Amino acid sequence: MRFMMIVRHAETQGRPPQALMDAIAKLAEEETKAGVMLGSGGLAPSAQGARVRAANGKVTVTDGPFTETKEVLGGYAQFELASRDDAVRAAVRFMELHVKHWPGWVGETEVRQMFGPDDFNEACAPQAAATASA
Repeated sequence: MRFMMIVRHAETQGRPPQALMDAIAKLAEEETKAGVMLGSGGLAPSAQGARVRAANGKVTVTDGPFTETKEVLGGYAQFELASRDDAVRAAVRFMELHVKHWPGWVGETEVRQMFGPDDFNEACAPQAAATASA
C-alpha cells in the first residue's frame, strides 16, 4: 500500500536545527535502503509559491506568502508499506525526531493512503452505489 506523509507547521518557526536535518537525512537513508521510502522533500517558503484556485467558473492565481494560513505544508514523503499501522509508526518515528532535536516545535504529519486509478475506482464504488440508491 502506498502512503503519503504530509508535514504541516507554522511557517514562522524558522529554519530547522542542523541536528534535526541530519537525523532526518539518516532516517530517510535507512528507509530508502529498506525499500519503503519512495521519495521525500521539503518545500520552499510560501513566499516563493502561488495558489491556483478554481471557483465560480473562474481560475485565479494568488502569489505567496499566504498570510491567512496558520500552517503551511513543509514537506512530504511517499512510502510503500504493508498497512496503515506501519505508516502511522513511520510518521511517529519522524515526529519523534522533531521532539528530540527541535524542542518547542509544533506541527503535524498527516498520513494518507494513496490510490492509483484502480484503487480509486474501488474506494469510490460504495459511495457511488449509495448515491445511486438514494
